[in-house]
Amino acid sequence: MDKRVWAERIVSTARGDGPLAGLRLAVKDMFDIAGHVTGAGNPDWAATHAIPTRTAPCVERLCQAGALQVGKTQTDELAYSLNGANMHYGTPLNPAAPDRLPGGSSSGSAVAVASGDADIGLGTDTGGSIRVPSSYCGLYGLRPSWGAIDISGTVPLAPRFDTVGFMCRSPSVLAQVGDVLLPRSETTAAAEGVYWLAAEGLSVDLNVIGVRCAQMHVPLLGQHALTTAFMARASQAFRVLQGRDIWRTHGDWITSTRPRFAPDVAARFQWAASLSEADGVQAQRQADSVIAQLWQWSGRGRYMLALPSTPGAAPLLTLQGDALAHYREALMGMTALGGLWGAPVLAAPWLTDQQAPWGVSLLAAPGNDRCLLNAACQLT
Repeated sequence: MDKRVWAERIVSTARGDGPLAGLRLAVKDMFDIAGHVTGAGNPDWAATHAIPTRTAPCVERLCQAGALQVGKTQTDELAYSLNGANMHYGTPLNPAAPDRLPGGSSSGSAVAVASGDADIGLGTDTGGSIRVPSSYCGLYGLRPSWGAIDISGTVPLAPRFDTVGFMCRSPSVLAQVGDVLLPRSETTAAAEGVYWLAAEGLSVDLNVIGVRCAQMHVPLLGQHALTTAFMARASQAFRVLQGRDIWRTHGDWITSTRPRFAPDVAARFQWAASLSEADGVQAQRQADSVIAQLWQWSGRGRYMLALPSTPGAAPLLTLQGDALAHYREALMGMTALGGLWGAPVLAAPWLTDQQAPWGVSLLAAPGNDRCLLNAACQLT
Protein backbone atom coordinates (compact mmCIF):
# COMPACT_ATOMS: atom_id res chain seq x y z
CA MET A 1 0.00 0.00 0.00
CA ASP A 2 1.38 3.38 -1.01
CA LYS A 3 0.93 5.44 2.17
CA ARG A 4 1.39 8.66 0.20
CA VAL A 5 -1.94 7.89 -1.50
CA TRP A 6 -3.82 5.62 0.87
CA ALA A 7 -4.57 6.17 4.54
CA GLU A 8 -6.19 2.73 4.64
CA ARG A 9 -7.25 0.13 2.11
CA ILE A 10 -10.77 -1.22 2.62
CA VAL A 11 -12.22 -4.42 1.25
CA SER A 12 -15.98 -4.07 0.91
CA THR A 13 -18.79 -5.66 -1.05
CA ALA A 14 -21.19 -3.85 -3.35
CA ARG A 15 -24.87 -3.58 -2.42
CA GLY A 16 -26.73 -4.77 -5.48
CA ASP A 17 -27.02 -3.51 -9.01
CA GLY A 18 -27.37 0.22 -8.57
CA PRO A 19 -26.38 2.86 -11.13
CA LEU A 20 -22.79 2.89 -9.83
CA ALA A 21 -22.37 -0.90 -9.72
CA GLY A 22 -18.84 -1.97 -10.52
CA LEU A 23 -17.30 1.47 -9.92
CA ARG A 24 -14.51 1.64 -7.33
CA LEU A 25 -14.75 4.43 -4.76
CA ALA A 26 -11.78 6.11 -3.05
CA VAL A 27 -12.83 8.23 -0.05
CA LYS A 28 -10.81 11.20 1.21
CA ASP A 29 -9.78 10.73 4.83
CA MET A 30 -12.01 13.61 5.91
CA PHE A 31 -15.16 11.47 5.69
CA ASP A 32 -16.29 9.21 8.50
CA ILE A 33 -16.56 5.50 7.76
CA ALA A 34 -17.96 3.48 10.66
CA GLY A 35 -15.25 1.50 12.44
CA HIS A 36 -12.36 3.27 10.70
CA VAL A 37 -10.19 6.13 11.96
CA THR A 38 -10.80 9.53 10.37
CA GLY A 39 -7.29 10.94 10.24
CA ALA A 40 -7.77 14.26 8.38
CA GLY A 41 -4.15 14.10 7.24
CA ASN A 42 -2.72 14.69 10.72
CA PRO A 43 -1.65 12.06 13.30
CA ASP A 44 -2.61 14.29 16.24
CA TRP A 45 -6.14 14.66 14.87
CA ALA A 46 -6.43 10.88 14.55
CA ALA A 47 -5.13 10.36 18.09
CA THR A 48 -7.51 12.84 19.74
CA HIS A 49 -10.78 11.87 18.05
CA ALA A 50 -12.92 8.79 18.57
CA ILE A 51 -13.37 6.20 15.85
CA PRO A 52 -16.72 7.01 14.20
CA THR A 53 -19.67 4.70 14.63
CA ARG A 54 -21.58 6.06 11.64
CA THR A 55 -20.62 6.53 8.00
CA ALA A 56 -21.01 9.92 6.33
CA PRO A 57 -24.37 10.04 4.47
CA CYS A 58 -22.77 10.88 1.11
CA VAL A 59 -20.53 7.79 1.34
CA GLU A 60 -23.53 5.66 2.30
CA ARG A 61 -25.47 6.99 -0.66
CA LEU A 62 -22.72 6.10 -3.13
CA CYS A 63 -22.41 2.61 -1.68
CA GLN A 64 -26.18 2.09 -1.79
CA ALA A 65 -25.98 3.00 -5.48
CA GLY A 66 -23.52 0.14 -5.99
CA ALA A 67 -20.11 1.81 -5.65
CA LEU A 68 -17.43 -0.38 -4.11
CA GLN A 69 -15.22 1.19 -1.47
CA VAL A 70 -11.54 0.44 -2.00
CA GLY A 71 -9.99 2.68 0.63
CA LYS A 72 -9.52 5.97 2.42
CA THR A 73 -7.13 8.39 0.76
CA GLN A 74 -4.61 10.87 2.10
CA THR A 75 -5.32 14.58 2.36
CA ASP A 76 -3.38 17.71 3.17
CA GLU A 77 -3.55 18.44 6.90
CA LEU A 78 -7.14 19.27 7.86
CA ALA A 79 -7.56 20.10 4.15
CA TYR A 80 -5.84 23.48 4.65
CA SER A 81 -3.63 23.42 1.55
CA LEU A 82 -3.87 23.15 -2.22
CA ASN A 83 -0.48 21.50 -2.86
CA GLY A 84 -1.09 17.81 -2.19
CA ALA A 85 2.05 17.45 -0.07
CA ASN A 86 1.79 16.04 3.46
CA MET A 87 4.72 16.28 5.89
CA HIS A 88 3.60 13.17 7.76
CA TYR A 89 2.73 10.81 4.91
CA GLY A 90 4.52 12.16 1.85
CA THR A 91 3.50 13.55 -1.53
CA PRO A 92 1.46 11.26 -3.80
CA LEU A 93 3.00 10.74 -7.23
CA ASN A 94 1.06 12.64 -9.89
CA PRO A 95 0.54 10.01 -12.64
CA ALA A 96 -0.01 12.71 -15.28
CA ALA A 97 3.12 14.71 -14.38
CA PRO A 98 5.44 12.80 -12.02
CA ASP A 99 7.78 15.78 -11.53
CA ARG A 100 4.95 18.03 -10.36
CA LEU A 101 2.63 18.36 -7.35
CA PRO A 102 -0.64 16.38 -7.49
CA GLY A 103 -2.71 19.18 -5.98
CA GLY A 104 -4.64 19.16 -2.76
CA SER A 105 -6.23 18.85 -0.50
CA SER A 106 -8.02 15.89 -2.15
CA SER A 107 -4.66 14.63 -3.39
CA GLY A 108 -5.00 10.95 -2.57
CA SER A 109 -8.42 10.63 -4.19
CA ALA A 110 -7.22 12.42 -7.33
CA VAL A 111 -4.12 10.25 -7.68
CA ALA A 112 -6.09 7.06 -7.03
CA VAL A 113 -8.42 7.94 -9.91
CA ALA A 114 -5.71 9.24 -12.25
CA SER A 115 -3.67 6.06 -11.74
CA GLY A 116 -6.66 3.82 -12.45
CA ASP A 117 -6.88 2.41 -8.91
CA ALA A 118 -10.35 3.94 -8.46
CA ASP A 119 -13.12 5.22 -10.68
CA ILE A 120 -14.61 7.77 -8.28
CA GLY A 121 -12.52 9.99 -6.05
CA LEU A 122 -14.64 11.47 -3.27
CA GLY A 123 -13.23 14.64 -1.77
CA THR A 124 -14.07 18.02 -0.33
CA ASP A 125 -13.69 21.48 -1.84
CA THR A 126 -13.48 24.58 0.32
CA GLY A 127 -11.00 26.76 -1.54
CA GLY A 128 -10.31 24.58 -4.58
CA SER A 129 -9.56 21.09 -3.33
CA ILE A 130 -11.46 19.34 -6.13
CA ARG A 131 -10.70 21.79 -8.93
CA VAL A 132 -6.94 22.06 -8.33
CA PRO A 133 -6.07 18.33 -8.22
CA SER A 134 -8.40 17.78 -11.18
CA SER A 135 -6.42 20.39 -13.13
CA TYR A 136 -3.03 18.99 -12.12
CA CYS A 137 -3.94 15.33 -12.70
CA GLY A 138 -6.04 15.69 -15.86
CA LEU A 139 -9.42 14.75 -14.36
CA TYR A 140 -13.04 15.86 -14.50
CA GLY A 141 -14.25 17.13 -11.15
CA LEU A 142 -17.29 18.80 -9.63
CA ARG A 143 -17.47 21.23 -6.75
CA PRO A 144 -21.25 21.49 -6.22
CA SER A 145 -23.24 24.47 -5.04
CA TRP A 146 -22.71 25.14 -1.36
CA GLY A 147 -25.18 23.02 0.60
CA ALA A 148 -26.27 20.89 -2.37
CA ILE A 149 -24.83 17.66 -0.92
CA ASP A 150 -25.07 16.65 2.74
CA ILE A 151 -21.61 17.18 4.24
CA SER A 152 -22.39 15.80 7.72
CA GLY A 153 -20.02 13.12 8.94
CA THR A 154 -17.11 15.04 7.45
CA VAL A 155 -14.27 16.85 9.24
CA PRO A 156 -14.99 20.55 8.62
CA LEU A 157 -12.49 23.17 7.55
CA ALA A 158 -14.55 26.33 7.00
CA PRO A 159 -18.24 25.36 7.13
CA ARG A 160 -19.49 28.44 5.24
CA PHE A 161 -17.51 27.24 2.20
CA ASP A 162 -17.09 23.46 2.65
CA THR A 163 -18.62 21.22 -0.04
CA VAL A 164 -18.55 17.53 -0.96
CA GLY A 165 -16.99 17.02 -4.39
CA PHE A 166 -15.85 14.20 -6.64
CA MET A 167 -13.44 13.44 -9.48
CA CYS A 168 -13.54 10.95 -12.35
CA ARG A 169 -11.61 10.19 -15.52
CA SER A 170 -14.64 10.72 -17.79
CA PRO A 171 -17.52 13.20 -17.86
CA SER A 172 -20.05 10.38 -18.20
CA VAL A 173 -19.02 8.80 -14.89
CA LEU A 174 -18.93 12.23 -13.27
CA ALA A 175 -22.53 12.76 -14.38
CA GLN A 176 -23.54 9.34 -13.01
CA VAL A 177 -22.11 10.20 -9.60
CA GLY A 178 -23.74 13.62 -9.66
CA ASP A 179 -27.09 12.06 -10.48
CA VAL A 180 -26.82 9.98 -7.30
CA LEU A 181 -25.62 12.72 -4.95
CA LEU A 182 -27.26 15.93 -6.17
CA PRO A 183 -30.81 16.94 -5.24
CA ARG A 184 -33.37 16.46 -7.95
CA SER A 185 -35.27 19.36 -9.47
CA GLU A 186 -38.30 19.27 -11.75
CA THR A 187 -36.66 21.49 -14.37
CA THR A 188 -33.05 22.03 -15.34
CA ALA A 189 -32.66 25.17 -17.43
CA ALA A 190 -29.92 24.97 -20.05
CA ALA A 191 -27.39 27.78 -20.17
CA GLU A 192 -27.75 30.16 -23.11
CA GLY A 193 -24.01 30.36 -23.64
CA VAL A 194 -20.57 30.71 -22.08
CA TYR A 195 -18.44 33.76 -21.40
CA TRP A 196 -14.70 33.27 -21.03
CA LEU A 197 -13.04 35.12 -18.14
CA ALA A 198 -9.66 36.07 -19.58
CA ALA A 199 -7.26 36.04 -16.65
CA GLU A 200 -4.68 38.79 -16.97
CA GLY A 201 -1.23 37.42 -17.75
CA LEU A 202 -2.40 34.04 -19.05
CA SER A 203 -2.64 33.04 -22.70
CA VAL A 204 -5.28 30.49 -23.69
CA ASP A 205 -6.28 29.38 -27.19
CA LEU A 206 -9.97 30.28 -27.28
CA ASN A 207 -10.44 28.02 -30.30
CA VAL A 208 -10.00 25.06 -27.94
CA ILE A 209 -12.59 26.49 -25.55
CA GLY A 210 -14.99 27.22 -28.41
CA VAL A 211 -14.78 23.67 -29.76
CA ARG A 212 -15.50 22.21 -26.32
CA CYS A 213 -18.41 24.57 -25.77
CA ALA A 214 -19.83 23.57 -29.14
CA GLN A 215 -19.64 19.91 -28.09
CA MET A 216 -21.76 20.80 -25.07
CA HIS A 217 -24.22 22.69 -27.31
CA VAL A 218 -23.52 25.85 -25.30
CA PRO A 219 -21.95 28.50 -27.57
CA LEU A 220 -18.96 30.60 -26.54
CA LEU A 221 -20.41 34.12 -26.69
CA GLY A 222 -17.40 36.26 -25.84
CA GLN A 223 -15.07 37.15 -23.00
CA HIS A 224 -14.64 39.45 -20.03
CA ALA A 225 -11.34 40.70 -18.65
CA LEU A 226 -10.38 39.08 -15.35
CA THR A 227 -7.88 41.59 -14.05
CA THR A 228 -5.12 40.93 -11.57
CA ALA A 229 -6.70 43.50 -9.26
CA PHE A 230 -10.09 41.75 -9.34
CA MET A 231 -8.50 38.35 -8.65
CA ALA A 232 -6.46 39.81 -5.78
CA ARG A 233 -9.63 41.27 -4.24
CA ALA A 234 -11.41 37.94 -4.55
CA SER A 235 -8.46 36.06 -3.09
CA GLN A 236 -8.10 38.39 -0.12
CA ALA A 237 -11.81 38.33 0.66
CA PHE A 238 -12.00 34.56 0.48
CA ARG A 239 -8.83 33.96 2.50
CA VAL A 240 -9.97 36.22 5.33
CA LEU A 241 -13.54 34.88 5.48
CA GLN A 242 -12.25 31.33 5.29
CA GLY A 243 -9.58 32.00 7.91
CA ARG A 244 -12.08 33.47 10.35
CA ASP A 245 -14.32 30.43 9.91
CA ILE A 246 -11.39 28.02 10.26
CA TRP A 247 -10.29 29.48 13.55
CA ARG A 248 -13.84 29.45 14.91
CA THR A 249 -13.98 25.77 13.95
CA HIS A 250 -10.55 24.53 15.06
CA GLY A 251 -9.07 27.20 17.32
CA ASP A 252 -9.95 25.50 20.60
CA TRP A 253 -8.58 22.13 19.47
CA ILE A 254 -5.35 23.65 18.15
CA THR A 255 -4.85 25.72 21.32
CA SER A 256 -5.43 22.77 23.67
CA THR A 257 -3.76 20.01 21.65
CA ARG A 258 -0.86 21.92 20.04
CA PRO A 259 -0.73 19.53 17.07
CA ARG A 260 2.34 19.22 14.89
CA PHE A 261 1.69 20.79 11.48
CA ALA A 262 3.93 21.35 8.49
CA PRO A 263 5.45 24.86 8.69
CA ASP A 264 3.32 26.32 5.89
CA VAL A 265 0.10 24.86 7.32
CA ALA A 266 1.01 26.02 10.84
CA ALA A 267 1.66 29.52 9.51
CA ARG A 268 -1.80 29.63 7.91
CA PHE A 269 -3.49 28.57 11.15
CA GLN A 270 -1.48 31.19 13.05
CA TRP A 271 -2.53 33.84 10.55
CA ALA A 272 -6.18 32.74 10.84
CA ALA A 273 -5.96 33.18 14.62
CA SER A 274 -4.85 36.80 14.15
CA LEU A 275 -7.85 37.91 12.08
CA SER A 276 -10.23 40.38 13.70
CA GLU A 277 -13.94 41.04 13.37
CA ALA A 278 -13.07 44.22 11.48
CA ASP A 279 -11.05 42.15 9.02
CA GLY A 280 -14.09 39.98 8.47
CA VAL A 281 -16.39 42.96 7.87
CA GLN A 282 -14.04 44.43 5.28
CA ALA A 283 -13.62 41.06 3.59
CA GLN A 284 -17.37 40.59 3.37
CA ARG A 285 -17.70 43.94 1.59
CA GLN A 286 -15.06 42.83 -0.90
CA ALA A 287 -16.82 39.49 -1.33
CA ASP A 288 -20.15 41.20 -2.01
CA SER A 289 -18.60 43.25 -4.82
CA VAL A 290 -17.07 40.14 -6.38
CA ILE A 291 -20.36 38.25 -6.21
CA ALA A 292 -22.25 41.17 -7.76
CA GLN A 293 -19.82 41.15 -10.68
CA LEU A 294 -20.24 37.40 -11.19
CA TRP A 295 -24.02 37.80 -11.31
CA GLN A 296 -23.60 40.54 -13.88
CA TRP A 297 -21.21 38.55 -16.08
CA SER A 298 -23.53 35.54 -15.91
CA GLY A 299 -26.58 37.54 -17.00
CA ARG A 300 -28.25 36.76 -13.66
CA GLY A 301 -27.60 33.06 -14.21
CA ARG A 302 -28.40 32.77 -17.93
CA TYR A 303 -24.81 32.13 -18.93
CA MET A 304 -21.98 29.91 -17.74
CA LEU A 305 -18.61 31.45 -16.98
CA ALA A 306 -15.32 29.75 -17.78
CA LEU A 307 -11.73 30.40 -16.76
CA PRO A 308 -8.52 28.43 -16.20
CA SER A 309 -8.75 26.30 -13.06
CA THR A 310 -5.19 27.22 -12.08
CA PRO A 311 -2.47 29.63 -13.29
CA GLY A 312 -0.99 26.81 -15.39
CA ALA A 313 0.45 23.34 -14.98
CA ALA A 314 1.06 22.04 -11.47
CA PRO A 315 4.12 23.54 -9.75
CA LEU A 316 7.26 21.44 -9.94
CA LEU A 317 8.07 19.39 -6.86
CA THR A 318 11.20 21.50 -6.45
CA LEU A 319 9.25 24.78 -6.09
CA GLN A 320 9.51 25.91 -2.49
CA GLY A 321 9.22 28.87 -0.11
CA ASP A 322 8.24 32.29 -1.37
CA ALA A 323 7.84 31.12 -4.98
CA LEU A 324 5.27 28.51 -3.97
CA ALA A 325 3.49 31.01 -1.70
CA HIS A 326 3.30 33.51 -4.58
CA TYR A 327 1.83 30.82 -6.83
CA ARG A 328 -0.78 30.02 -4.17
CA GLU A 329 -1.87 33.66 -4.06
CA ALA A 330 -2.39 33.71 -7.82
CA LEU A 331 -4.21 30.37 -7.66
CA MET A 332 -6.60 31.56 -4.95
CA GLY A 333 -7.61 34.49 -7.13
CA MET A 334 -9.13 31.96 -9.54
CA THR A 335 -10.57 29.38 -7.14
CA ALA A 336 -12.07 32.03 -4.85
CA LEU A 337 -14.72 32.96 -7.41
CA GLY A 338 -16.70 29.74 -7.09
CA GLY A 339 -16.26 29.63 -3.32
CA LEU A 340 -17.45 33.17 -2.67
CA TRP A 341 -20.42 32.74 -5.03
CA GLY A 342 -21.37 29.36 -3.53
CA ALA A 343 -21.59 28.18 -7.12
CA PRO A 344 -21.15 24.79 -8.79
CA VAL A 345 -17.88 24.48 -10.70
CA LEU A 346 -17.07 21.77 -13.22
CA ALA A 347 -13.35 21.18 -13.75
CA ALA A 348 -12.47 19.83 -17.19
CA PRO A 349 -9.04 18.70 -18.52
CA TRP A 350 -9.12 20.77 -21.69
CA LEU A 351 -5.70 22.43 -21.74
CA THR A 352 -2.01 21.58 -21.46
CA ASP A 353 0.89 23.67 -20.24
CA GLN A 354 4.53 22.63 -20.37
CA GLN A 355 3.36 19.19 -21.58
CA ALA A 356 1.34 18.73 -18.38
CA PRO A 357 -2.43 18.90 -17.71
CA TRP A 358 -4.09 22.26 -17.20
CA GLY A 359 -7.80 22.40 -16.44
CA VAL A 360 -10.66 24.75 -17.21
CA SER A 361 -13.38 25.59 -14.68
CA LEU A 362 -16.97 26.09 -15.80
CA LEU A 363 -19.12 28.02 -13.33
CA ALA A 364 -22.91 28.13 -13.26
CA ALA A 365 -25.10 30.19 -10.95
CA PRO A 366 -25.74 28.64 -7.52
CA GLY A 367 -28.23 25.77 -7.75
CA ASN A 368 -27.54 25.03 -11.42
CA ASP A 369 -25.41 21.95 -10.78
CA ARG A 370 -27.36 19.67 -13.09
CA CYS A 371 -27.14 22.25 -15.85
CA LEU A 372 -23.37 21.82 -15.71
CA LEU A 373 -23.53 18.04 -15.61
CA ASN A 374 -26.06 17.82 -18.44
CA ALA A 375 -23.72 19.91 -20.60
CA ALA A 376 -20.74 17.76 -19.64
CA CYS A 377 -22.59 14.61 -20.71
CA GLN A 378 -22.17 15.79 -24.31
CA LEU A 379 -18.37 15.65 -24.00
CA THR A 380 -16.29 12.69 -25.11
